[in-house]
Parts: sequence; structure tokens; C-alpha cells
Amino acid sequence: MFGDLARNRARTQEAIRAAADAGARLVVLPELCTTGYAFADESQVRELGEPADGPTVTGWRELAAALGLVIVGGFCECDHGGLPHNSAAIIDADGALTAYRKAHLWDREQLLFVAGDEPAPVVATAGGRVGVAVCYDAFFPEAMRSLALAGADLIAVPMNSPVIEPPGRTRPLPVEIVLALAAANANRVFVAQADRIGAERGIEWAGASVICDPDGRLLAGPVADLERPAMLTATCDLDAARDKRLGARNDVFADRRLDLYRDAATTNQTKETVN
Repeated sequence: MFGDLARNRARTQEAIRAAADAGARLVVLPELCTTGYAFADESQVRELGEPADGPTVTGWRELAAALGLVIVGGFCECDHGGLPHNSAAIIDADGALTAYRKAHLWDREQLLFVAGDEPAPVVATAGGRVGVAVCYDAFFPEAMRSLALAGADLIAVPMNSPVIEPPGRTRPLPVEIVLALAAANANRVFVAQADRIGAERGIEWAGASVICDPDGRLLAGPVADLERPAMLTATCDLDAARDKRLGARNDVFADRRLDLYRDAATTNQTKETVN
């Protein structure tokens, strides 16, 4: 429920415990999962936000240490300087915390949050090398590739992905799932993304939660019933993500032709061909 911090924190902790009981060693929670997404204005962000050492992340850290699992979850951060961020916490099984601030802000997020200016991290955890991208971050192939190049075995994607009209534009799967499958296959990594379901303040969520393997296959998801909470689980052999080969002759990293690629960081221009 939007703005009900105590209830939402309790529900995330219930979900974490349920996942641990199901054998999970890594748990991914949605974006902004303790506040909700549909803020009216920046003042509401500041009212509901909290620092990375606030009660939401502190509770997750205590659970991670108690249950011996890795948690990645999205939260509304107001840093100690008062700036609002759409952030994700990556918490190791001993409670160690790495925080990431979403770099690519979607639509009205640009009116509410300050974009992060640090690269998304890859954290060596008890559950493997985990990278993080928050929702719209994952739409950028450069962002996902950079995490893979930095050694991620699995990219965790907390997200709140709204349904955009017209519905069914990428049947049979939402584009958010297509992108996850493509990123997993192109980079030979696992991708685990956790999306919202239901509705909030007039926004319908896409329910694009999935777990993908390095071959671009769905290991779990998508959620069948978008009106009821669900938990997706899968067994991921993370060693498979450290083998970038495609058969006997190809390797998704070694086969790159860096001498032919434009520097995506410095140019948006394309070469025009005149016949």
C-alpha cells in the first residue's frame, strides 16, 4: 500500500523469510518496495524517504545475517544531505551493505529524484558475484554489458514497470521480459528481476518478474496471476555465467570488435551513406 511504511517493511520481511524457507540464497525485491512508486511530488519523496542506514535497510541487513542469504531490494533514499534517490541495497549474507542510486530515471522520476552518478556495482557476495540495475537502467545494453564485463554472474533488477498502452504491444511477452532474456543471452549471465503486480494510484504494473539463464531461457516466470502476490524461485548454477563461449568457435566477450564500435559514451551520431 502506498506510503504505509510499517506495513510494507513487514511484508518485505515476510517475503524474505518465505524465500529463505523455500531454499533461496539470494532474494530480489521490487523497486521502491516499502514506499510505493506513485509519489505526488518531491515533498512526498522526502517525507517517505530514509537514509541507507534507516529502518528499512537495517531490517533487511539483520534478516540477511540471521538467515544467511543475500538480499537486493529497492528503497526510497533521502541521503544525509537531504537529496532524494531511487536506490537499491545489495546486502551480503553477513549483513554487509552496498548501496546503488539509479542512474537512468524514467519519466516523472526526473522530477522527484537525483540520478546516481556512480557506476552500478558488482558485489562479490556469499551467493556469487551480483550486479544490480534498477528498472530503466536495464533498458540500456551498455549498462548490462558493463555489469557483465565487471564480472557479474547474476544481475538483479528491482523494478516497477508500468503497463504502457497499447496493451500487448510485444505479445506474448512484455518488452521488459524480452529485454531481460536478451541481456542474459547476450552477456551470458543470469538475470533475476522483481516487478510489481496489481495497481497503485491509477498505474497498472506489468508483472515482469522473471529469472533468466545465460542461454536466454526462462527459468521462472512470468507471473500467471497479476492480482495476487507471487514468489519465483530457480536454481542457478552461477559457474555457467563465467563461461562466455557459444560453442567451439565463439565467445561473446572475445569476439567483440572494439576497433569497429563507436564510443557510445561520446557520440550519438550515425554515419550517413550517400548513393
